[in-house]
Amino acid sequence: MNTAAPTRPVTIVTGASRGIGAAIATRLAEEGHDLVLTYRERADEAIAVQRACEAAGARVVLLQVDMDDLDAAARLVPDAVAAFGTVTGLVNNAGITGRIGPFLDAPLDETERVFRINVLAPIVVTQAAIAHMATDRGGAGGSIVNISSGAAKSGSPNTYITYAMSKAALNALTTGASKEFAPVGVRVNTVSPGTTRTEIHAAAGRPNAPDERAPGIPMRRPGEVHEIAGAVVYLLSDDASYTTGADIRVAGGN
Repeated sequence: MNTAAPTRPVTIVTGASRGIGAAIATRLAEEGHDLVLTYRERADEAIAVQRACEAAGARVVLLQVDMDDLDAAARLVPDAVAAFGTVTGLVNNAGITGRIGPFLDAPLDETERVFRINVLAPIVVTQAAIAHMATDRGGAGGSIVNISSGAAKSGSPNTYITYAMSKAALNALTTGASKEFAPVGVRVNTVSPGTTRTEIHAAAGRPNAPDERAPGIPMRRPGEVHEIAGAVVYLLSDDASYTTGADIRVAGGN
């Protein structure tokens, strides 16, 4: 492709076929971003998101990438640059929880997969994105947003401690990278959703978890995906040009 207008931002969103990722993609399209979107399965849903973004005026490259495959994750930024000539934004959204349950029942092989997708893949993609964006390497700067979780602070006892650990690691990536690369024009921030109405709970074995948890949320309801997307759009915008190392909690008061 490689026909992107220089004034249009180009943003990668991982795990964009449904839920929070799909909401982020469509909002960014409405805000004038061209997009590189990844999905792992359910191509029909990914194509529907692509078409919605294109209807909003975005040019979209849709890539099937299993973020468990770190070699495939490493190719994501080069593929995006080949398609559009540049990358100005990255949203590390793809993630899994593992099964809900007690810590002692968490299988090590499942925990390893959680860390590959939630931590190692974002490291690989973020390294490539910063190497492309950093002004001391010939880049024009850029913005990275990591989608974490309120679980990183609570630890999620009796639920998914290892998932919480993975998100705490992602928060540390934001803290360190935001300080190291602020002098070279790369901003790195976090959005931490609380309990949000998405399919991730069903995948973890508790489809009704958002409503079950609602009485313990100060606002007495789970979040909706568009409420998470709004925070991400802000962090990728010029309005956030002096914001780096931040963690925006979108958690209903928790």
